[in-house]
Amino acid sequence: MHALANTATYFVTSFNHNIPTLLVILAILWGVQLVNSISGYALNQLGIYPRHLKGLIGILFSPFLHGSYGHLFLNSIPLFILTNFVLMEGWPVFISVTVTIMFIGGLLTWLMARLAYHIGASGIIMGYWGYLLVNAYYQQSMLAIVLALVCLLYFGSMWLNIFPDKSASSWEGHLFGLMAGVSASYAAPIVLVRLAQLVWL
Repeated sequence: MHALANTATYFVTSFNHNIPTLLVILAILWGVQLVNSISGYALNQLGIYPRHLKGLIGILFSPFLHGSYGHLFLNSIPLFILTNFVLMEGWPVFISVTVTIMFIGGLLTWLMARLAYHIGASGIIMGYWGYLLVNAYYQQSMLAIVLALVCLLYFGSMWLNIFPDKSASSWEGHLFGLMAGVSASYAAPIVLVRLAQLVWL
């Protein structure tokens, strides 16, 4: 009970501490959306376009681009919560996990998805979700287990997003984002070391 109480206290404290960062992230996404909508969504050409050199730039830019205000709104809530959960493990882990998900998920989408512009933060969201679930198995800390349980209880239906449907959403981006999040449990520590080496150099 003492460990659970400490975890709950840390959870609330971290959440409050992370709110300014989370609001900045959302402000950037909504600012990009405003500019994109004014331009007639011309920025969406910076999304991932599979197997074309011009589409490689989307690995970096696609998470910031959305097809509509509704699309961004639906992504904002889970992104706010799951980003906060990953941030609870500290900035180095957050950066390494995010970089891993963006690179692996984006590259797999570029290699194997259907020919269309793939945009949106959904891949990152699915990646965070997958990472948090698998991380509980490997870390087995009280915090990791609690975060995984919350992900299952409140976002358990997210796995349905990895299957093809009749909408224009990038189910491939969801699937590869999830795969990247799972792989981040293995790859993120390596990325963290590389980033630390770059900083020290």
